[in-house]
Amino acid sequence: MTGFLTARRVSPQSKAFDLLLAGGLTLFFGFLSLAQAQFAGVVGLALLVPLIWRRSYPELVFFGVSAIAVLQWLAGIELQAGNVGLLVALYTISVYGEVKYSRIALGIGGLGVLMATARYYANSDWRQQITMMVAFGAVVFGVWAFGERRRTRGLYVAQLEERAIQAERDRDREATLAVTNERTRIAREIHDVVAHGLSIMIVQADGGLYAADASPEQAKKALATIGDTGRASLTEMRKMLGLLKQDEQNELDPNQPRPQPGVSSLPELVENVREAGLTVDYEVTGTPRDLPALLGLTAYRIVQEGLTNTLKHAGPGARTSVTLDFGREMLTVVVTDDGRGGGVAPTSDPGHGLVGMRQRASISGGTVNAGPKAGGGYEVVAKLPYAGPPDQ
Repeated sequence: MTGFLTARRVSPQSKAFDLLLAGGLTLFFGFLSLAQAQFAGVVGLALLVPLIWRRSYPELVFFGVSAIAVLQWLAGIELQAGNVGLLVALYTISVYGEVKYSRIALGIGGLGVLMATARYYANSDWRQQITMMVAFGAVVFGVWAFGERRRTRGLYVAQLEERAIQAERDRDREATLAVTNERTRIAREIHDVVAHGLSIMIVQADGGLYAADASPEQAKKALATIGDTGRASLTEMRKMLGLLKQDEQNELDPNQPRPQPGVSSLPELVENVREAGLTVDYEVTGTPRDLPALLGLTAYRIVQEGLTNTLKHAGPGARTSVTLDFGREMLTVVVTDDGRGGGVAPTSDPGHGLVGMRQRASISGGTVNAGPKAGGGYEVVAKLPYAGPPDQ
């Protein structure tokens, strides 16, 4: 009974929508039933008003209006406009209710079809009875199946979002661990170079101090050792600082070589996306060539963002293709899918992903065009010249 008595968390916007929906159905269908017959109109209102709480208590609302419909059947009241509340309640429990109660609701809907046919078409011939039974059954099952499909889609999207969040957490955790390891490595190198050198210099300085009067030659030797050790330690320190400065330059200058993914990492990326459940075709045309690190990273990020958008927006069952065309002057990257992207209304906000792709492409002197395809689906086309920006 937990599903009956525990209210679901519903956003204020959803509550307002349910209130408007129930109010609109009540005004139109409820009072239409009330105009036909007073008692039948009261029953119609009772079938529609509970829809205000349909998402907060989907099971309670459905079984409540079903009980009212049974009383309507027992009282011999004909089917009326207010009975549309049964279909709305059935759809709601199939989307938001627990799965076991959704299955029970479908069974009750089928029983209702038999009861309605037996009561309201008892005097009709058997052909009409079968026709009405099939018609009622198709409506009931269609409403339930549509709600079940939406539930499945919602669970699929939620799972993808959870995977994306977990991937970001893992990435942040790995980045933190890498920073910690790098700090530990630098601290260890500094200790080995500086502490060791300073220890030798201190020992030699103390020895030279004691030997200065008794043995000037030993003092000179100690001073020479101190100089050699200092110079060697200084050389090692400069090497370490040079490595650190190179890392800083790599952060500022993307053309500097860095251990970043490139086009050679795309097969692994595609395979990971396939494991997530997306069908991806990967094709390379033209003659592959060695690319600058920045260009390879840009192509990789564009494909990554395109596949991520397909996972988020194309819907279940979408098929995606990734094509890399090594032309004579530029690399062309195409990410396309046959999902529902073409049916999504365009917005003024292109999103951070598309903006990021265009920024990356512009750094390499290229362009990115993205949008719905005429035949349905979505397409991202990036043209990345090998020569880079004109000012390079």
